[in-house]
Amino acid sequence: MNTEFDRFEDTPYQPSNNLPALRPVKKRHPGARVAALALSAALLCGGASYGGCALYDVLHPETATAEVQIPDAAPEADYLASTRQQPTADTAAGALYQAQLPSCVGITVSTTQNIFGRTTSSACSGSGFILTADGYIVTNYHVIETAAESSSASEIKVTLADGTEYVATLVGGESSNDVAVLKVDATNLQPVTLGDSGSLEVGDTVYTIGNPLGELTFSLTDGLVSALSREIDTGSGPMNMLQTNCAINPGNSGGPLFDAAGRVVGIVTAKVTQTSNGVGTEGLGFAIPIQDVKAMLDDIMQYGYVTGKPWLGITASTVASVYQRYGIPAGAAVESVVPGSCAEKAGLKVNDIITAVDDTAIDSSSALSQLLASQYHAGDTITLTVVYDGDTRTVTVTLDEKTNESEAAAEESQQQTDPWQNFGSGSSGTDPWSGYGWRA
Repeated sequence: MNTEFDRFEDTPYQPSNNLPALRPVKKRHPGARVAALALSAALLCGGASYGGCALYDVLHPETATAEVQIPDAAPEADYLASTRQQPTADTAAGALYQAQLPSCVGITVSTTQNIFGRTTSSACSGSGFILTADGYIVTNYHVIETAAESSSASEIKVTLADGTEYVATLVGGESSNDVAVLKVDATNLQPVTLGDSGSLEVGDTVYTIGNPLGELTFSLTDGLVSALSREIDTGSGPMNMLQTNCAINPGNSGGPLFDAAGRVVGIVTAKVTQTSNGVGTEGLGFAIPIQDVKAMLDDIMQYGYVTGKPWLGITASTVASVYQRYGIPAGAAVESVVPGSCAEKAGLKVNDIITAVDDTAIDSSSALSQLLASQYHAGDTITLTVVYDGDTRTVTVTLDEKTNESEAAAEESQQQTDPWQNFGSGSSGTDPWSGYGWRA
């Protein structure tokens, strides 16, 4: 059955190294239909509504490779004797809520832009949780996406349960894994404790605290772990997630999923609203396992991005199937090569068509990016099979590391490339034959 998804340690976490000054974040882009649980609302200043919070769009799963030390386990919270011992529901829920509420936050992203002479405003609401006492906060990337990727003026506001508000700085985000870190100027905040999502079992009790609809703030819901290791494809590649029947709705995005000991074992991210044939669903929520992103969070806090991610140093498009009838192979066609990148050093050129990485065939640009992200790290050496003007050759490349600077360089390189020179996907405005057979 095809389903549509709507995107909508027992001690306080401590980063593995001293954190440097904050860096600005550079720009990064439904089957089952996934609802971004971030709640979006457009408000008008002097005209019709225009805008809203951008939807969550995972490009491909990626794994941080940095070695990060996680603090050893400490005694559990006083209100629960054992993570495997389940107390009565009323006692556990009430004690957990009181103990963890100060660590949960509401997040509102407000963006103001001028469109055709009219000033418009949009707001996006979500949830989050405090990671360190000095103000580092975790949420979903899609909650703050407009602030990260819009050139318009944006403000991120963080609200604690006691009503205290802070204006937050975006430290960094990882769109492919839908995590982001914020920083507020505060001290003596109450951080969460991070648990081990790998120790969860189906049937374990879990809880969420979040801000459904952006108005029913700091709502507690409970449920069970319904399944482990669900491969949820949101349209751009699979992500590993926990499944739960906790009630989660728009506005819950980025909030914590607690185990019965009050430790964060997941980040609430998505829910299924209906199948592809329109059948409605209930109680199908998903959270990112905290074990999958601990190292990423540490990287983002230190560097503003996830380290160790491979970067080939090109932009590419998919060879349209219509051109394959003329002997042009399926693959990823190189649109631009970033100066100084590993691709340039290895001799890749505009209009080359990448058809394989090592022994794995490549039939699209997305297949290329997903394969690199899921199976390779920065510093790995790969062999590309490349076709150009009917000739096939192999190219050996040692992958660079993807950083904010490298992505900015790729954008600049693409903007400087004449689209009429490139063999592309046959989209409007591009003649796929014009660049084939000669070098730009």
